[in-house]
Amino acid sequence: MSTQKFVLYDLPSKDTATPKCWSLNPWKIRLALNYKGVEYETQWLEYPDIAPTLKGMGVPPGADEKTPYTIPAVRFPDGTFAMDSKAIYPEIERRYPSPAYPSVPSDDAATQQTYQFTSACLSALAPVVLPIIPRSILSEYSAEYFQRTRKQWFGMSLDELEAQKGGDDAWARSKESFGQAAALLKKNGGPFLLGQQFSWADCIFAGFLHFLKRAVGPEGFKRLEEWPEIIAYYDACGKWLEKDD
Repeated sequence: MSTQKFVLYDLPSKDTATPKCWSLNPWKIRLALNYKGVEYETQWLEYPDIAPTLKGMGVPPGADEKTPYTIPAVRFPDGTFAMDSKAIYPEIERRYPSPAYPSVPSDDAATQQTYQFTSACLSALAPVVLPIIPRSILSEYSAEYFQRTRKQWFGMSLDELEAQKGGDDAWARSKESFGQAAALLKKNGGPFLLGQQFSWADCIFAGFLHFLKRAVGPEGFKRLEEWPEIIAYYDACGKWLEKDD
């Protein structure tokens, strides 16, 4: 029987005494693991080290030529690997089934809707959030990589993106999508997106909210008080956001 541990590969922060999870994609998997009560340890990888480390361990590249190796990735106790939250999540459900572990179900319609409004929120707020990441969260080593690659993606520096498309205008562009999230919570009665049942959709949206709060800080996060349903929802997910290292 294997004695290896479940390892989650994640991106470290520099703004805390010890590295903490901050990125929305690793938070999807971390939330699922925390909810299910699966024991795991974290191995931190700086941005420039992701591809050589995962490739060196024999992890097959993903389909995206721009980013063939990404975080999150995991090593299961049997020594096999998985990469990308959409591939990792079903494997966790299969390997750690109920009743021994609580199920994190996926409702296809709710999951798709959640991906859509979360992606729209992130797209609208990218000019606000992305410049903060290298400035305040990443080490100098990762910050240089992050700034360089995002400049290639956007065709401008993150400072230029912030100046041209950030601020109140970006928050205004996000309102419709946050409103859709609040409407789904209201429709199903909360406290979670499907109602009483925590699900994969919550890993997606709560992970994004925690990432957003980490980036913009408590004061910036107060902008979401316009939607009390979202604040109550974030609080309801709080116990599974505590283990972040």
